[in-house]
Amino acid sequence: MSQQDSTTSHPDSLPQDSSQQGETLPTDTSVSRRVPVTVLAGPTAVGKGTISTYIRENYPEVWLSVSATTRPARPGEVDGVHYFFVGHDDFHRMAENGEMLEWAVVHGRNSYGTIRKSVEDAATQGKAVLLEIDLQGARQVKETMPEAKFVFLAPPSWDELVRRLVGRGTETAEEQQRRLETARIELAAEPEFDVTIINDDVKRAADELVTLMGLTPKSDHEEHSK
Repeated sequence: MSQQDSTTSHPDSLPQDSSQQGETLPTDTSVSRRVPVTVLAGPTAVGKGTISTYIRENYPEVWLSVSATTRPARPGEVDGVHYFFVGHDDFHRMAENGEMLEWAVVHGRNSYGTIRKSVEDAATQGKAVLLEIDLQGARQVKETMPEAKFVFLAPPSWDELVRRLVGRGTETAEEQQRRLETARIELAAEPEFDVTIINDDVKRAADELVTLMGLTPKSDHEEHSK
């Protein structure tokens, strides 16, 4: 359940029914060493969405889950690419029917969730699956998929996290304060994760993440020649 915080679309568009902490990065890039599902979580404004977008643009072999959300789309967001934007009634119907792998109400307002069938199908097909979700969602996935790799994305410092949140200018001062309070709680959950990646540089953090997934990071030349 991604937390990049739209018009509401119909559910027809939905799919049908840093540094490591004690972790040695894999050096074998064969498919057999890939982790079927990798979960990326971290505090608000840490840059989870930015890392995911970078991976989407540079690593087409990664299957990046698209979350459903009840929140309005931000400028530039595309339904079905960044999120599936759905109404509250449709979202909660899906949750009640067991169609969500995980879901939660984030910041006391909007709901976010990961569509179960899409993830299970991609994992069954042996794809390198990446879920970019929030802390609540990561905890739910850990209960149902304990074999997944859980990665915590952390900011270089608290001051940098505040700068990023305020700098993006997408929330009111009241909302910013609420998110910062949530971020303090989320940062305290870091020990629950298998690995921590510091997001001090988008490419470096993304390369570290795909390496954990058993893939080979692309060189600057490969990215620029696309």
